[in-house]
Amino acid sequence: MESRRVDLAITVAVTAATVIPVLVPSPRPWWVIGLAVLASVPVYWVRRAPIRASLVVGLAMTAMVVWEKPLLPFGPLVGLYTIAAQSTALQRLVVVPATAVIVTASLLVPHEDSEAWRFVGTSFVAAYALGLGARARRAQAAEVAERARRVAVERAQAADEERTRIARDVHDIVTHSVGLMVVQAEAGPVVLRSDPARAEHAFDTIAETGRAALLQLRGLIGTLRAERPGLAALPQLVERIARTGLRVELAIEGEPRPVPDEVDAAAYRIVQEALTNVLRHSNAQAVRIQLAWGDGLRVEVADDGGAAPGEHGLKGMRERAESGGHGVKGMRERAEACGGTLHAGPGPGGFVVSAELPVG
Repeated sequence: MESRRVDLAITVAVTAATVIPVLVPSPRPWWVIGLAVLASVPVYWVRRAPIRASLVVGLAMTAMVVWEKPLLPFGPLVGLYTIAAQSTALQRLVVVPATAVIVTASLLVPHEDSEAWRFVGTSFVAAYALGLGARARRAQAAEVAERARRVAVERAQAADEERTRIARDVHDIVTHSVGLMVVQAEAGPVVLRSDPARAEHAFDTIAETGRAALLQLRGLIGTLRAERPGLAALPQLVERIARTGLRVELAIEGEPRPVPDEVDAAAYRIVQEALTNVLRHSNAQAVRIQLAWGDGLRVEVADDGGAAPGEHGLKGMRERAESGGHGVKGMRERAEACGGTLHAGPGPGGFVVSAELPVG
């Protein structure tokens, strides 16, 4: 609607500038007035049909100048500007030579002098240049808008990834720490009378695990970008798990080397979640953690929970093998987020979690 009003205003101005001079001070012949109308009124449709509307006003103006010399061919100038601003390159390639021919004819037939040639020629060149400038500004604005849209999409994706990362970290911290505390709390009363020292050790582990969890959660809640534990923190993790009575072995093959932060954090969290699942869902007595360095990094956590499974062991193995479980799903998402893969299922004598992570 706004563009229609603009078109109407331009048409009224062009028509007034073209028709009034052939009416005042004395009306010209009717055919001159008709040509003036044809050379101006079709400007209203020049935005919707630039080639056809410009052709009508151009031919009408060329015929009109045989009898009447207007101040400026406003209609054809608006048409040329519009073609330059919104037509295709092929259309411009056809229109520009045709316009040059028509303008030349309109100057040759009435035998205009050199001053008229310079004045009219400069006007048409200026109209075309202004149209190209408007096209360039519109293209630049569209490019800026597209760039802003891409940045907004990338920021939204980054925010989603950050929220997912935080959710995984919170899940890993809470499930690992609470699971370890529950195991120790359940074992404490059992050995309280028979082995007070062991019971005291269990309660110390509960307190230490709780403090570590609070520290990590405080970092997440306080900054949402706290430094995350990585492979360098695995010995401390192994030590905490070993205090539960589970035998934990950490084996490293190959030459360790620096890895991207996401891979570093993913490897740690996968081991942490796998150990938590061992404590919660199996009757394993021992677990082996293996880091194998090669073209990539293979992280494997294998337990012996299937050696003498019993009802609890079988149930736990089924729970851990269930791919829809949040723990296994979270480990798989962590691996895939940094370009790796993860497999979790029964293995020789127990349950195995194995992840292949990129290191480059």
